[in-house]
Amino acid sequence: MKSKKVLKWLTLPLTLILALSLVVTGCNNGDDPEPTGTTDTLSGFIDVTGSNTVTPISSIWAEEFMKLHKNVSIAVSGPGSGAGIAAFINKSTDIAQSSRPMKQSEKDQATAAGLTVVETKVALDALSVVVNPANPVSELTIEQLSDIYSGKITNWSQVGGNNAQIVVLSRDTNSGTYAYFLEEVVQLILAGKKDTSIQYAPAVQLLPSTEVGITQVAQNANAIFYAGLGYLNNSVKAVGIKATADAPAVLPSVAAAKDSSYPIARYLYFYTNGTPTGIIKAFIDFALSAAGQQIVEEQGFVALS
Repeated sequence: MKSKKVLKWLTLPLTLILALSLVVTGCNNGDDPEPTGTTDTLSGFIDVTGSNTVTPISSIWAEEFMKLHKNVSIAVSGPGSGAGIAAFINKSTDIAQSSRPMKQSEKDQATAAGLTVVETKVALDALSVVVNPANPVSELTIEQLSDIYSGKITNWSQVGGNNAQIVVLSRDTNSGTYAYFLEEVVQLILAGKKDTSIQYAPAVQLLPSTEVGITQVAQNANAIFYAGLGYLNNSVKAVGIKATADAPAVLPSVAAAKDSSYPIARYLYFYTNGTPTGIIKAFIDFALSAAGQQIVEEQGFVALS
């Protein structure tokens, strides 16, 4: 599986990966951007901060929206879902982008700060488990993944692979993907055996971005990592996931996420203060439009049906 659009993010310096910021001045091609034929009156600035997973999609949305509205500027940064939600609570961003739902404790903090939390689902993702192409392991169960990330399984030979120590890679604690994978996979919710006492093993290496994880798996025959569907490329191999030992193994794909056959599918979110209005509403409406959802698919993620 391959997403050429996302490959460009893999070439960015680490400093940009940690806090990717895109501010592009809109341009006008002379065409009337308004479908009704009225004059474009949109102007202002939007800050979008949060998920590293959502950043490639939001950045293209921003570029295309500013082409339509020359007086609007949008900055997109991807330090992580947790950082985006914290910025939202601190009133330092207009939109928090997140690869996980806000926690109740975060909503309570937002309410205490005088904010009204409004959640908008903007895309779907098939969270993909990846290994090096030289690794013979091609499928894993949710329970095996939990055992690998909690330290019960430490050698690839225990899951049908080579006699080699497993190098376990994860996003850092600020990542929404880190939290989602912990709750849904490591703590076995997706296997129907929820156990909140299970945690990531101390040996799990925490990484600052998805791009770094993909690069390390591509360079290490014994590494394992998880990444959003749009980040897959030919340098890594996606593993088929089995919800239970008796279930069929399903590879991550757009189709498998849409029909719910892939076990680790999730929504991606925007969070705003109250029902969006003005340029924020216009931007989110664009993201949810047919053109916006086509961008989701072009970036290798899954459009909302």
